[in-house]
Amino acid sequence: MSQPILFLVDEDSATLESLAAVLERRFGADYRILTEPSRASALDRIEQACERGEKIALVVVDLSTSSSPEWLDRVRELCPAASRCVLVRYADASDYTRLRRILAVGQAETFLLKPWGHPEERVYPVVSEILGSWARTSLPQTAVVRIVGERWSPRCADLRDLAARNSVPCEFLPHDSPEGRQVLEQLGHGAGRLPAVIFRDQVLGDPTNAEIAEMLGGHIEPEGGLYDLAVVGAGPAGLSAAVYGAADGLRTLLIESKAPGGQAGTSSMIRNYLGFPRGISGADLATRAQEQGISLGAEFLIMREVVGLARQGAEWSLTLAGSTAVRSRTVLVASGVSYNRLEIEGLDALVGKGVFYGAATAEAPALAGQDVFLVGAGNSAGQAAAYLARYASTVTLLVRSASLSMYSMLK
Repeated sequence: MSQPILFLVDEDSATLESLAAVLERRFGADYRILTEPSRASALDRIEQACERGEKIALVVVDLSTSSSPEWLDRVRELCPAASRCVLVRYADASDYTRLRRILAVGQAETFLLKPWGHPEERVYPVVSEILGSWARTSLPQTAVVRIVGERWSPRCADLRDLAARNSVPCEFLPHDSPEGRQVLEQLGHGAGRLPAVIFRDQVLGDPTNAEIAEMLGGHIEPEGGLYDLAVVGAGPAGLSAAVYGAADGLRTLLIESKAPGGQAGTSSMIRNYLGFPRGISGADLATRAQEQGISLGAEFLIMREVVGLARQGAEWSLTLAGSTAVRSRTVLVASGVSYNRLEIEGLDALVGKGVFYGAATAEAPALAGQDVFLVGAGNSAGQAAAYLARYASTVTLLVRSASLSMYSMLK
């Protein structure tokens, strides 16, 4: 496979040459740097590259060159997975006004100021972040875990979603495929229970979430003793509480039954969270929050469920599945929400068999070329539709109201 492309467009030959040299030094080993001074010629070359099946990771264009918004829209049509960045001149009020609109309506993801000075400070961090996000969704990932089971099993769907939300690269093999049968036979699990979860040379038959976490070396048993703060649930609220509690010197424990991030962890892109101007996926946001909490001393138990809570004098006792007990002075319950289920007779039997709740990021690659129907029109539905459109042949929104006002994020 040929190297992915970074495509640069600027009528100023000196800027074009300089930026190409800067990016070549840092990214030239993994990406091809192509340049074009003409906007029209650039579109032709981008279209030809897409027709050849080449991957374009990033298009950088001077804002004066892209004065017509239709140019950026055309780039998005030709290569929807590519990120778009505009070059903006210092102290140009007209550039700033146009930049605000371009970013607000999603015609570009970010911008670079020129002159940019030392590239280590202003260019490389921005481009590295963009390429990292692009690579996670557009390049093949080396699987850490393999799952072998029935293609339309609800439990297999749960496991794929669990892996995606925990940022664990995963490969799924149908149990009746030649590859699936070969893997099971090689591991001596041909007649074992399914789904089989495989990590290196270890295989678990129909494991619990806690057993998977333990196999992967996760921390699933509390250190014990008395905690100052126990947080139940690792959505944004629970993660924030754990970070702030640990930062204030409290002995903090966070317990989560599935994956950090909660409902937000299923989002393919979050643009309205403080500190992430280019947006961030829910799973990445949760991973960073967990790392931040750990660096401050918080303890995390992932894939453990709290099944009981009782007062014992001045303390609280939390019972985990498996009868382990945790003592804490304070308990914060941040268990979040659960998805509403469609009240359609027979639909629940199809969950995991073509019907999915909040699993767009996990299931999208398997829906390549398919016709997808998405129920809802809120923020989550809008994000899911935009993400699924990268893979599916068509995405149709089913909306119960007469208005798409909640869906204005995609305008």
